[in-house]
Amino acid sequence: MRVWSEVMLLGCLAFCLAAGAAAQVPQKDYLSSQEADKIRDAETSNEKIKLFVLFADDRLKKFQYELDHPSQTNHPQLLNYLMNSYVGCIDDAADQMQLGVEKQQNVRAGIDLVAEKTKEFLEVLKKIKADGKEVEIYQDNLDDALEGTQDAMNDAEKAKKSVAPPPVRRKN
Repeated sequence: MRVWSEVMLLGCLAFCLAAGAAAQVPQKDYLSSQEADKIRDAETSNEKIKLFVLFADDRLKKFQYELDHPSQTNHPQLLNYLMNSYVGCIDDAADQMQLGVEKQQNVRAGIDLVAEKTKEFLEVLKKIKADGKEVEIYQDNLDDALEGTQDAMNDAEKAKKSVAPPPVRRKN
């Protein structure tokens, strides 16, 4: 009888652990837990787009800082991580923008933000590539970032055309 209760107890424990693991929301590896919580808590697509663009801007600034002030340890890994994280944030912002358009949500503010910021980001990335500071370390990720930023900018321009303009208020 005692063995049977131990088996049942272990079975219940294993079930609870498996249920707890399944209930956790998978987190993207380039977002901190606080950033993932902010994205999860955002109520509208515009808010999510804004957050992803903000996170991308942060990664790009940290990348530039790391180029100017190299860390003593893991410098190449950090550069590649930051550039890869930037690409992930930009891609997710573009995905949220397209999803909002498909669902016919009002994502005009998000589209405008992506269109504006990707132009700025593209200039920064081109400058990083032109300066050539340790570029061999992160060349592949930089090329991905340039391509992803250009794609997001093109998607934003297309989305501007497909999203209905805001209603015009008329005075009586």
